[in-house]
Amino acid sequence: MQICCQGLGLNSSARDYKIIKKIGEGTFSEVMRVQNLKDGKHYACKTMKQSINSLEQAHNLREVQAMKRLSLHPNILQLHEVIFDKDTRTLSLICELMEMNIYELIRGRQYPLSESKVKNYMYQLCKALDHMHSNGIFHRDVKPENILIKHDVLKLADFGSSRSVYCKPPHTEYISTRWYRAPECLLTDGYYSLKMDMWSAGCVFFEILSLNPLFPGTNEVDQVSKIHDVLGTPDSTVLQKFKQSRVMPFDFLPRKGCGLSQLIPHCSAPSLSLLYQMLAYDPDERISPRAALQHTCFRELRLAEKRALGLHRTIGVVEDSSVMTPGSGEQFWRNTRQGRRQQQLKHVAEPLSRHVLPRYPVELPKLNMAVPNSKVPYPVSSLPALAIPHQGLLPAITSKKCHSRSTKPREEPHRSSLKSYYMPPLERKGGGY
Repeated sequence: MQICCQGLGLNSSARDYKIIKKIGEGTFSEVMRVQNLKDGKHYACKTMKQSINSLEQAHNLREVQAMKRLSLHPNILQLHEVIFDKDTRTLSLICELMEMNIYELIRGRQYPLSESKVKNYMYQLCKALDHMHSNGIFHRDVKPENILIKHDVLKLADFGSSRSVYCKPPHTEYISTRWYRAPECLLTDGYYSLKMDMWSAGCVFFEILSLNPLFPGTNEVDQVSKIHDVLGTPDSTVLQKFKQSRVMPFDFLPRKGCGLSQLIPHCSAPSLSLLYQMLAYDPDERISPRAALQHTCFRELRLAEKRALGLHRTIGVVEDSSVMTPGSGEQFWRNTRQGRRQQQLKHVAEPLSRHVLPRYPVELPKLNMAVPNSKVPYPVSSLPALAIPHQGLLPAITSKKCHSRSTKPREEPHRSSLKSYYMPPLERKGGGY
């Protein structure tokens, strides 16, 4: 049996996993809950129904390549192992186990989720899509069944339909589930781009808010009709873009849509604004994942992230100070604003006190405090004027200009600027990456 391990670093095989139960099945694969007999942990095992001829072919699968490249992100499903059975020619992907998908979360609910929770899920979904697009991959099958949840943490999964953004169109026409398919996928002969993911995400956004699918078309024509019922017939200039890449002509009767606000009247204005931008008919006008993350809809989540980041850094400093040597225990104090101010005083006052009174043990930076008599070899009144140098320097040091700098923590660089650090370039072999 040939084995390829990813992530865990274990020389394991299919025999090292015990099947617990079946948790899902699709057209091309089935998913089982399994337990690793070595460490006792539970995982999700996705076994492909298609036979694989070699280990090299398994490595060249789009889903395997995409998960290897993207799995370091907290909102992307983590890949632990790739197991290829040479005898049965089956490929299994051992992934982290999640609780449920979005469809299971909202199925059968009588009342919608709170809008704050929906925003939290959509914020994480936009992060996942931004990470994918920044690394040159678009998903092409974003839907509730492929979005997993565990302890309010969202992770995007199922990358079997993913594609490189550098591949030139036309792409496969019948991609994505019909209800979440963008207009450019419906009205052109495969001339679409990564913007189709944001249309699908907008449909998911609406479905979580309302507990009902937005465009449940029964076929291709009905799907377009349902889109026009809500958003209206697009402008002729937009339709002209689609006609240029369509073999058969099409004409739509002018129609004014009912609008999204009529379907979800409880939705707040910021969420409705973002939803309209995600569902822009023209892909050139559709918002990108990175721009969506900066939308007003997610303002509170961004502020909460900054506060959490500042708290994390402060806790990290405290933990570091607990293992410092006695001489470095002042590091935490120096990192505070008042500590930096007194450090400035110390750098100015220390040279003067050293040259004027070498025997006087001045305890800097507490220059304004009375010095105990036990440490003073002679009366304080007999000290020269230079022994208290801060009297002339304090106004300049404590000026407004010195403290005008913002104390807000710096924002972390975007993942796209670090992508070369944690993943090699895409390999473009045999139509893959």
